[in-house]
Amino acid sequence: MQSLDVAAFETPLMRVGKIIEWRLFEPEVMGSVEREVKGPGGRPRFDPLLMFKVLVLQRLHDLSDDATSFQITDRHSFRAFLGLTAADAVPDGQTIADFREVLVGNQSFERLFHLFLDHLQKRHGLGLGKEGVMIDATFVEVPRQRNNRDQNAQIKAGEVPREFAGNPKVGAHKDCDARWTKKNHETFYGYKDHVKVDVADKLILGGVTTPANVHDSQPVQGLIKEGDRVVYADSAYSSAKIASELADRQVEAQICEQGTRTAALTQEQRDSNREKSRVRSRVEHVFAQMTGSMRALRQRCIGMKRNDACIKLTNLVYNMLRFEQIKRLAIRYTRPVAA
Repeated sequence: MQSLDVAAFETPLMRVGKIIEWRLFEPEVMGSVEREVKGPGGRPRFDPLLMFKVLVLQRLHDLSDDATSFQITDRHSFRAFLGLTAADAVPDGQTIADFREVLVGNQSFERLFHLFLDHLQKRHGLGLGKEGVMIDATFVEVPRQRNNRDQNAQIKAGEVPREFAGNPKVGAHKDCDARWTKKNHETFYGYKDHVKVDVADKLILGGVTTPANVHDSQPVQGLIKEGDRVVYADSAYSSAKIASELADRQVEAQICEQGTRTAALTQEQRDSNREKSRVRSRVEHVFAQMTGSMRALRQRCIGMKRNDACIKLTNLVYNMLRFEQIKRLAIRYTRPVAA
């Protein structure tokens, strides 16, 4: 009788739990939560590395803090991922929220993100960015605000309405950093995740968070660096300013051209755009994973600081999922050769 492949029955959660070297994150996480001991007594804290894995688990399944605590208690697969037995204590929702707030305050998620990228390069030999990068942005929606016109006008002017500042309980639920915008007749409220993605492995190499009304092309300067070689992007990034900035960094621009009412694209330009899009379109797979599998493009946070941290955690967790796919399937992309 033919033996069955056990790996075929493993869930993505199990596979990620096995392949990631979690001790890699321990120094950064421990350093962020370390506090001076005030005195003897008190309940021992949960292991910070365990709590970090709880945040990863939460991001993978789009769970609230209380729902995360309940699901860890209820589901054997979640306990196995965390290395807990049925007799072990489980952190409650407030403990999870407090731990995340400490990491947000210390800006730890940015360092954890780059720590994992460095590990992939040095330990696993992934040549990130060697074949070029893709840039794009996606909306990250947050709970919509119900303010009056005067309050909205003050928020747009960069001010905090007096009703929010004078009442902490109300202000805690009001997001003065998120913005409204419209695209293709659809309205969005929240932020944007601008990412730079490796062409070969579809790993996120960097990210910038902005309010939703910021144009996709604005954060390019913070994403593209010398050594990126070639950049693929859609027509939203087609401008003389961006072309000049890329030339100054000695980066080849493979950006789709955009026609106008008075100057339509030629057949040659359309053919060129089609060739560029064969590579550029791969960046959409990243956002599809975040939307369909992780449901990570809707946040529960209030304010730029917290949302920026949670978006960086989303990018990190996506890279973990993608790295597991690369190792399991031994996949790598080869750019199409022009005829």
